[in-house]
Amino acid sequence: MCASHSDLDLTAQLGPLRLPNPVIAASGTFGYGAEYEDFVDPSALGAVCVKGITLEPRPGNPPPRICETPAGMLNAIGLQNPGVEVFLEEKLPPLRDGGARVIVNINGTTQEEYAVLAERVSGAEGVVALELNASCPNVREGGMHFGTRGDLLGALTARVRQATDLPLIVKLSPNVTDIVGLSRVALQAGADVLSLINTLLGMAVNPQTRRPRLASLTGGLSGPAIKPVAVRMVYEVAHALKAPIIGMGGIMTGLDAVEFLLAGASAVGVGTASFVNPRACLNVLEDLRSYLQQQNVAGVSELVGGMRLPGDAD
Repeated sequence: MCASHSDLDLTAQLGPLRLPNPVIAASGTFGYGAEYEDFVDPSALGAVCVKGITLEPRPGNPPPRICETPAGMLNAIGLQNPGVEVFLEEKLPPLRDGGARVIVNINGTTQEEYAVLAERVSGAEGVVALELNASCPNVREGGMHFGTRGDLLGALTARVRQATDLPLIVKLSPNVTDIVGLSRVALQAGADVLSLINTLLGMAVNPQTRRPRLASLTGGLSGPAIKPVAVRMVYEVAHALKAPIIGMGGIMTGLDAVEFLLAGASAVGVGTASFVNPRACLNVLEDLRSYLQQQNVAGVSELVGGMRLPGDAD
């Protein structure tokens, strides 16, 4: 007999962070929630990870800074944001008052900037975790600079760990040769959860104008095109380190989310899909419920790491 929707346990456990379900609106794709309020009740999601925040306002990169690609998109927004004070005073309260569990994605150019930002945000009501962005490919300073070297990543993670008591998620770059090694460094330095993966560094050229499609030449590739890479990296890290992971990269449907869970993720981030369909996060959650019911699986936790390998008995 299939379990009813009401009997399903959708709880996602990510180290010290417990969410009512595993679907998270990924940073940079859901704004600060207000952009989607006509379509999505943020309290229905496991969490909302807001667009990246810095200490001071940033204008971002000059346009053009976004373009479509086959099965995906390139973006080079460049961490445009209003700064932490405007976020805390204007952007956070509506999300909190709407019942959302808020994860704040923090960014900086130095260890000290990250630490000061972590301290400033940690005391804010409604914030359930910090996501340390050590992997943004669209800025000249900070970002991916930290996430591709073990020594820098370890030092940064340790410094931010000292600055906050909140669950600390470290978002890692796929633009590396040893994702397991860097994941291990982040965990040993104090990360509670890993977020895999950020965008892949890419480029597109307009054949008619013979010019790059992005003013910054390169940008971050996201969407279905990167899903196989993301699933592979989630599996490698989960298999080697048994770490709590938020898997992301090209999730468009509930079955996409199931792939990440089976590979070892405990929760998933839905990003580019929200540009295609503003209700994508809710649709993924509903698809996931239907899958669990059809498969007679009692809860999300039973899927985590449950991929059958060649040679395993059915």
